[in-house]
Amino acid sequence: MDKQHFDQLVKGVKEMKRHIAGKTVRGAIAEELPTPDVRVIREAAHISQSQFAKLIGVNLRTLQNWEQHRTRPTGPARALLKIVASNPKAIEALHS
Repeated sequence: MDKQHFDQLVKGVKEMKRHIAGKTVRGAIAEELPTPDVRVIREAAHISQSQFAKLIGVNLRTLQNWEQHRTRPTGPARALLKIVASNPKAIEALHS
């Protein structure tokens, strides 16, 4: 692989990392929906980070990254967060 191709590959990986972190990347489709405030949702449910992460099936570190706005929840996690945000007691259904 020549230097030019290697540099393009490195640039692509850096852009991918920025995109995953929720930063603006040229050519990526902008997300129209607001990002859920995970900390507010979790605190409204009166549950610890570790318990909440376990109940929604994500790693504790992932939940912490969401709460500190380093990354954003997507897909099923985002849908579940929306449900819990509209009804914090819905988290009880995950206990059983």
